[in-house]
Amino acid sequence: MRSKDATGLNEALRTYLQRKGLKTALDRASAVDDWPTIVGPQIARVTEPQGVSKDGILFVRVRSAAWMQELQLMSPQILKQLGQREKKIRRIMWSVA
Repeated sequence: MRSKDATGLNEALRTYLQRKGLKTALDRASAVDDWPTIVGPQIARVTEPQGVSKDGILFVRVRSAAWMQELQLMSPQILKQLGQREKKIRRIMWSVA
């Protein structure tokens, strides 16, 4: 497949997803897969994203209460990083695993 064909297919898929209202849901869901890249290795080692609700709440399990408290304070920065990557997450719900 040529690069031009791949670009055309990519654009067609993006347009289809937007038209069907699925692009936002996919952007949100990809936050789970991209979590280690977004938060870095240290936070990724002590957290496990569980999923994203339809209204943009990301659920994340944390290894300890101390880490959960620290991450709650960091929520604004993490939400900003998610926004910069177009993940459309509006809130993070932390829970101790």
